[in-house]
Amino acid sequence: MQSLDVIGSNIKKIQQLFPNCVTERLGKDGKPELAIDFEKLQAELSNEIVGEGEERYQFTWPDKRAANRLANTPTTMTLRPCREESVDFDHTQNLYIEGDNLDVLKVLRETYLGKVKMIYIDPPYNTGNDFVYNDNFAESYSDFAESCKVYDNEGNLQFDPKENSESNGRFHTDWLNMIYPRLKVAKDLLTNDGIIIISIDDNEIDNLRKVCSEVYGEQNLVTCFIWNCSTAGGIRPKYASKTHEYILVYAKNIDKLDTLWAPLSNDAIKMYTQKDKEGNLYRDKDFVFKNKSTNINQKYGIKCPDGEVVYPKEGYIYRYIRESFEEALKNNKVTFKKTTTGPLVNEKGEQAQWNIYIRKYLGDGKGAPSTLIPKEMMSIYNVGTQCVQELFEGKRVFENVKPIDVVDYILKIFSNRFDFILDFFSGSATTAHAVMQLNAEDGGNRKFIMVQLPEKTDETSEAYKAGYKNICEIGKERIRRAGKKIKEENKDKEGIEKLDIGFRVLKLDSSNMNDVYYTPEDFDKHTLFSENVKSDRTAEDLLFQVMLDLGIELSAKIETRQIAGKTVHLVDDNYLIACFDHDVTEAAITEIAKLHPIYFVMRDASAANDNVIDNFEQLFEAYSKDTVRKIL
Repeated sequence: MQSLDVIGSNIKKIQQLFPNCVTERLGKDGKPELAIDFEKLQAELSNEIVGEGEERYQFTWPDKRAANRLANTPTTMTLRPCREESVDFDHTQNLYIEGDNLDVLKVLRETYLGKVKMIYIDPPYNTGNDFVYNDNFAESYSDFAESCKVYDNEGNLQFDPKENSESNGRFHTDWLNMIYPRLKVAKDLLTNDGIIIISIDDNEIDNLRKVCSEVYGEQNLVTCFIWNCSTAGGIRPKYASKTHEYILVYAKNIDKLDTLWAPLSNDAIKMYTQKDKEGNLYRDKDFVFKNKSTNINQKYGIKCPDGEVVYPKEGYIYRYIRESFEEALKNNKVTFKKTTTGPLVNEKGEQAQWNIYIRKYLGDGKGAPSTLIPKEMMSIYNVGTQCVQELFEGKRVFENVKPIDVVDYILKIFSNRFDFILDFFSGSATTAHAVMQLNAEDGGNRKFIMVQLPEKTDETSEAYKAGYKNICEIGKERIRRAGKKIKEENKDKEGIEKLDIGFRVLKLDSSNMNDVYYTPEDFDKHTLFSENVKSDRTAEDLLFQVMLDLGIELSAKIETRQIAGKTVHLVDDNYLIACFDHDVTEAAITEIAKLHPIYFVMRDASAANDNVIDNFEQLFEAYSKDTVRKIL
């Protein structure tokens, strides 16, 4: 009952490639284990080995190795459902998860391996005291002073690690040790064409870019947006006004990315007022436009419906060369309209009686390919608008909220209509709000996964006074209010009743199983058959842990039935059937087996008597021999 052992998995991969480099040794517990012979591995990979102390290009900081180990270390934590704080628990496909995001990412790693199309995060900017993710490797003052040589040979203080300044190495070290393992684990969740998008400011943009280039590969940098987010506000700065921040974008594999499209504004979308026979929206765009080009490939003759052959006037050209025009004409994308003042002339050089238009469909990417538009369309985004205070009766329940249209713009570029969207620094849940809003707009079914540490609100803050004791309470309430508002504003839109504005709340907790450290001689007749599940855990707690272990999405459909007097959970129809009741009889097992599940799970203490245990396997062999049976 623990998450994926990444190191063990990597050893197996190396064993497949270089079996001679894998050996055995005695582990810390005195038992044999597989290990890597790095001398042999080095010989396989290179004739020339980088020597110790040899100069090379590298990016490092104190405890980087510990941060890397932390990313690979499995966790025994699990996620427990919380129905009472959820919205539409039984039908929603959205998740809101409370807990430290590193452990949550590890718990999700196997289930959502390669399934998340887009990750957007707005992590702490490291302005001094804005993050509370103090992992186990956090350094003490003395450890940091020793590792970074803050004293010179004469014992003089070169800089003060206690001082929270930008030139202070400890300032960056803590932040890097926080962000590095999270970005490493998050990479595993991305699809092959997945994207991670990170908001950041000047404090850590340099370090973040280096970390992302190491984790995701420098070649996978897509772009670094400039976000024009604020002005000096009339305050005279000491050096220069800070008017922008950054949005860093990396692909998991840039070669797998489709062409990116810049989203059209709402005003531009309103221009698409015509419909073809299939009901697709389009607009007629001028096929002839002003241009001083002398390219004869865009100045050919075109025969109009009455037989008149037309050419562009001096200073005009066509948008397409002849071959492309013929293709558009063949596909019914060309419109001829009568006119007396158009930009075309006939073969005699007289004013033509026709103008030509080309159909531009709204579905053509909702914009223009990034290769055909000005660079600033994809690299600069101007200030966004905020709407959180509107949802909370004007109260400032959250500081430094990301504007929803910034996230909306990113979603339109990088997500498709049925993608998983993950935000593991969820904050006020702007990403969830933007996902619901975009789904309402384009009829999509994007699914969000929000992860947030239940960080306490300041007792002097408006949020605390309004009754929100931690950030998660604000985020969940925002999703509830935003969902209702979106449905109300779109109540006349076809299909709006199907919009998913719900979310399942899951909370990170220790394993559902009791810790057992006994050796055989420590057991007696009183402890041998002790319950192995913690007394405060419910059947639904166990069900979600099993779903994680089997790689079943946590938003999967769950149905609960009574079978032979016992409560039985059916997940994704009959993919998984689980029963955690006590006194489960052979009759119940028989009825479950007849449903032919892919997996069946029951707890160790569920069997009514020894006969059930004795006949358990035989019953499944008789009625559903291919079912995988598991006992907790």
